[in-house]
Amino acid sequence: MKKTLIIAAAIASSLISGCASQPLSTFDIFHAHDLNGLVSSGQYVQKADNFFVLNDSSLSMDEDYLGAGYPAQPSPNKLSVEKEILNRINLTIPDLKLTSSIRSFGFGPCLDWGFTQLNQAPGPYSKSAFGSGVDTLTCASGGTPLDTGVKETTKDLSTTAGNIAVLILSDGEVDTDPVPAVQAMKRQYGDKLCVYTVWVGNDKDIYGQAALNQLADITGCGFGITAERISTTAGMANFVQRIFLKDNTPLPLPAADCSTLDNDVDGINNCTDKCPITPKGAQVNQFGCWIVGIKFDNDKSNIKPQYYPELDKAAIVIKDNPDANIEVQGHTSSTGTAAYNQRLSERRAKAVKDYLSRNTHAKGLTARGYGLTRPIDTNETEEGRANNRRVQLEVLK
Repeated sequence: MKKTLIIAAAIASSLISGCASQPLSTFDIFHAHDLNGLVSSGQYVQKADNFFVLNDSSLSMDEDYLGAGYPAQPSPNKLSVEKEILNRINLTIPDLKLTSSIRSFGFGPCLDWGFTQLNQAPGPYSKSAFGSGVDTLTCASGGTPLDTGVKETTKDLSTTAGNIAVLILSDGEVDTDPVPAVQAMKRQYGDKLCVYTVWVGNDKDIYGQAALNQLADITGCGFGITAERISTTAGMANFVQRIFLKDNTPLPLPAADCSTLDNDVDGINNCTDKCPITPKGAQVNQFGCWIVGIKFDNDKSNIKPQYYPELDKAAIVIKDNPDANIEVQGHTSSTGTAAYNQRLSERRAKAVKDYLSRNTHAKGLTARGYGLTRPIDTNETEEGRANNRRVQLEVLK
């Protein structure tokens, strides 16, 4: 009964909104990097034998894309950027023997009134055939049933042989939890399967990025990335190389056990240390990162006088390392919008940087805000949110 009501509501919504009209956007010419030399030299060998795309064609993808890296006339919507990414991937893939497929998810007339549609059936990959499959992604409509798309893709993969790369493009604003479906796909295909995600979203969709990253993490060998990160020729080449190729150079001799090493002598072993070049004397957290022991009130960037002694300790370390390039990083909890938190984190970073500059006259200090994107604790409790409202220092290489 519940499912019937959901379908009825989706049909009603699609009848009201129709199939969103997609203005044709003409993108700047993309010059792909040639990866064939890596293969022909023997330096790299093929890693993926199957390349299956799952594309978000729901109504939210008709929204204007506000990120950088995809200049076009007229300004593109998110679906147009998804298609442009797939076309750039197609141009960059080296000469490999692959099986490829494209499936979309959404609802309504854009998907023949289904929740998912097979736009290109699994078959031998060629640039022309794959490009034709991308061309069938003509419009966006309905909700975002990513879990249904994953389940159908799992069936599509049944005839494959060899290693599998599944690529999900979306803004991450899904209607139902796709995690169980990806977990089931992983159980069925095991170590042969890697899931990769590309977040094609705007600031208001920021939580969707984390949701997509979670899906990529399930397989243990995939990863999530943003559309902006792969918008350049070099960024796209690196992305395609990581999906399709693996280094064939001989493995080096086994290194020393990282758990027994502490190169920067901060008390955190190399296995755990996420900030491996912290200067001597810096106060670090459990991850080996230089934390200034101050906390900010919610929605505030002013430094309380009680924390001046902590900053003075950091100033001593900076004076002892006059040539270090140090980034003062501001962070926030998740209270409020992503855009507001970004500005707040920048103000926090600048406040600490200005204090340290006055007390050290160091020229290598810069300030950068990271908003709510790098929490170190839960945002579900007040204590966790307080820990996330922080400033940390990082020595840049």
